[in-house]
Amino acid sequence: MNEPKPLKKQKRTTTADEAKKYAILAATASLNKKALDVKIMALKGVTDFADYFVVCTAESDTQVKAIADSVEVGLEQNGWRAWHVEGTQNMKWVLLDYVDVVVHVFHKDAREFYGLDRLWGDAPFETVTDTPAGLVFTPSSAE
Repeated sequence: MNEPKPLKKQKRTTTADEAKKYAILAATASLNKKALDVKIMALKGVTDFADYFVVCTAESDTQVKAIADSVEVGLEQNGWRAWHVEGTQNMKWVLLDYVDVVVHVFHKDAREFYGLDRLWGDAPFETVTDTPAGLVFTPSSAE
C-alpha cells in the first residue's frame, strides 16, 4: 500500500512545471466528477498572484460540491493542501486557492454571470476533455 505524501499548507511552487502538474491534477479530478468546460488558464506574465487558474462548470449544487471535494482529495493525495477555500456555503462558486494554482468550480449560471473567462481573456488557455483514449488538451490563444 502506498503511503500518502505528508500534507502541508501550500506555498509557492519551485517551478512553473510543478505548478502546471498540479493544475493538470486539479483538472483531472474535476473531470472525474463530470465537470464541463474545463480550462487551464496560464496566468504567468499576465498576473503575479497565481501561475494557473483551473476553471470548470457543474450543472447542480451537488455536483459543485462533488467536484470541489474531488479536487481537494486528489491534490491532498499528492501532498498539496489548499491555502484557502471559499464558497462552500452556497455552492455556486467554490474557490480552492493553492497559491500558484487557483481552482474555480462554478455552477453553470454563476460561470456565465461572473464571466471569469472574459475577465482573464488575455491569458492563453487549454481546454481539457476526457476521452476514452485519455485526457486531451486543446490549446487556445487569447484573441
